[in-house]
Amino acid sequence: QVRLVESGGGLVQAGESLSLSCVASGISITDYAMNWFRQAPGKQRELVAGVSSSGSTNYGDSAKGRFTISRDNTRNTVYLQMNTLKPEDTAVYYCHLQIDPGIYFWGRGTQVTVSS
Repeated sequence: QVRLVESGGGLVQAGESLSLSCVASGISITDYAMNWFRQAPGKQRELVAGVSSSGSTNYGDSAKGRFTISRDNTRNTVYLQMNTLKPEDTAVYYCHLQIDPGIYFWGRGTQVTVSS
């Protein structure tokens, strides 16, 4: 059974940093792309950042220059370092593992709240 568990969310002030982690179990992430999405109240879920199996990364416009995604295949973990946080970064952050276009898994999410 594939399971993704996010951690590291919390309440911070604008300008501060947070580091999120997502640990996978039931599958080795080595061969798969891993992504972070987020969903704010009343808004659609959006891609924050992704890292391919080879380590190449891509970012949503809101994350460029502030967030860094990385992966440690030995720990079966993907990370999201978030710097210079803004109130508009407030959302539930979800880990996402895609095996095929039609086969993917989500974590339950971790809440990030940024106060102004």
